[in-house]
This record gives sequence, C-alpha cells and structure tokens, in this order.
Amino acid sequence: MWHSDEATPITELLDERRALLALVRGMLGSGSELDSVVDETYRRWYELSGPVRARIEAPGSWLTNVAGGICLARLALPVRGEARAGGDIVWQVEAGPGEPADHARHSLRRRRLEPTTPQQHDAVVRAVRQACAARDAAGLASLLACDVTAYFDGGGKIRALVEPVHGSERVARTLLTLLSGHAPTTLRAQSVNGRTGLVVRYGHQVAAVIGLDVTVRHVVQVWVTLNPDKLRSWNPPGPPPSPRPGRRPRGRTSAS
Repeated sequence: MWHSDEATPITELLDERRALLALVRGMLGSGSELDSVVDETYRRWYELSGPVRARIEAPGSWLTNVAGGICLARLALPVRGEARAGGDIVWQVEAGPGEPADHARHSLRRRRLEPTTPQQHDAVVRAVRQACAARDAAGLASLLACDVTAYFDGGGKIRALVEPVHGSERVARTLLTLLSGHAPTTLRAQSVNGRTGLVVRYGHQVAAVIGLDVTVRHVVQVWVTLNPDKLRSWNPPGPPPSPRPGRRPRGRTSAS
C-alpha cells in the first residue's frame, strides 16, 4: 500500500501523467482540454485527506477512474479552452500544520553565517550527484546536514510528496527513491537559478530540477521542482510522448 510519506520514482510519476493525458486525448481528442482535465484530476486527489490517500492501494487506477469520469461529464458540455503559461522556478515555503517554517528560516540564517564559495558549492553538488548515481545511501546522507530539509513542488499537478522531509537519512532515502526507476533516466549537474544544481531527464524530457542550499561541506536544504508548469521552460514544445507499456526493469540513474 502507498503511504503519504513515501516517495514514488519520478519515472512512475511522469508515466502516470502521460497515461492520463493519453486517456483524455482518446476520449476528448486533441485540444486545450487535455491539461485542464488532468489538472482537475490531480486537484481532486489532493482534496482527499492524507489518511484517505494512504488507504488507496492503486493511486494510478484511482486517477484513471476520476479522469475518465471528468471526460464523460465534459463530453456533454461545450468545449472550453484554458490558457496556461509556464512559470519560473520560484519557491515559497508555506507553513504546514503546527510548523510555521521555522526550520527553513533557521537553515537559511545558518547558511548566511557560513558563506560558501562557488567552488565549494559545486564540489558538494557534484558529490551528491555521484552518490545518487551510485545509489550510495550512506555516502549521500554524509553529504547532508543532520537537520537537512527537502521540499517538493508538484504544483498539485503530479503525485508528489505534500509534506517536507527532514533529516539526512530520510532525505537521502527519499531522493534515491525519486531517482530510481527504469531507463533512460539521467542526472546532470548544471546551472539552476544561477547556481549549480541537478537536472533529472527522463528520455529527452526534463522531469525534475533540484536546487541545493550548501553550507561549506553539507547540503542544508533541497528543493525538488516537479511542477510541469515550472518545467516548461526546460522542455521544448511538442506533442507529449506516448506512455510506456508495462513496467520496465529498474536500473541505475546515469550521471554526467
């Protein structure tokens, strides 16, 4: 059973969204309705409480049923388009229940007190990339501060984690789970918002962008952007790829 505090591989999340788009395209044809139906499907997923989501044993099937129902309802209505625009990767830390984002502010203050040179930042990020590519959980955790926090932005349009993840071991485990999955997945170090970060590609599509806040030798905050709207500037326009049939054997994430 899937639990609300467990990560899902990015490849599965992307295949899931592609499959929903293919379903909607098959029922409604091409047009601006595709994204709006899929977005509405995920909106209904996030309207469920955490315990209810945790009891759903097959989230993909649940989403498929909901998307099909939305399509059937829309077939009886006039076609309405909805313009959407991509966005820059801009983060806002929102307070969760009982947590006014004090942890994030504390980490940011600490980072300002211990300035990191670009060379130090790059070295830590590239070490993180190598640990992720090698599936080295212990090595990855050693590069993370003991009170590191990871945030996940799915924009309500992909089945990403809702709550931040705290602690070096949990964050390491979550990142490795996100980056697991079948080929062809690549992980590259390149500029993200003016600093070296990590870019995850699934085939030719950018599936996630990971920003890292570094204090001298350790990562203190991780920002994982999965929101399809915010990733549009990373991906060339064109028809979405067809979903991959069945499951593929899992393999290592390549790095370069």
